Amino acid sequence: MRLVGLTAVVRSILAVFGSGTTTRSRPTVDRRPAARGPASSSRRRASDLSSASSPGRTGPEATIEVPAAALARTRVEYDPRVDAEPDPGEVVWTWVPYEENDGRGKDRPVLIVSRDTSRSVLALQLTSKPHDDDSRHFVFVGAGPWDSQGRPSWARLDRVFRVFESGMRREASSVNATQFTAVSSALKGGRS
Repeated sequence: MRLVGLTAVVRSILAVFGSGTTTRSRPTVDRRPAARGPASSSRRRASDLSSASSPGRTGPEATIEVPAAALARTRVEYDPRVDAEPDPGEVVWTWVPYEENDGRGKDRPVLIVSRDTSRSVLALQLTSKPHDDDSRHFVFVGAGPWDSQGRPSWARLDRVFRVFESGMRREASSVNATQFTAVSSALKGGRS
């Protein structure tokens, strides 16, 4: 009796999941080259996908790139404070759109250089990719706690972002006064 019941169960399972013949198949690997541009939005890098919940990615207070001239109407001054508000000199994390401005971007550190409004700041993108040979667009900042691997960073002078307080992740790190002075001097040099 048990054998008949067990056989019926096995037949039911095989009917649902297959015939029971054992064939080994390899996982399918897509060997086509990845498409580029806006049409490839369905195929994204892991860093793009992980940024889906990044602060500053969507909504009315999303991080946006603004003209570098926006800094001319603000005070670029080192002023990090231990308080509830983000201040110039502080490094925060936000979602930064790629230059292509096609909806993609990644979560990355930015250096706050100025207060913009009561709810937003102006910031420069930081990168760990060396740019010693491009002092027109980058200034060396050095290493800091914003990079978990302790790599030195460069501030990109020609990409300025408006970051809303609700669109950033603060991790209690800032550059020192010397590092900030190097950035502000480079910004002033670029404005003249």
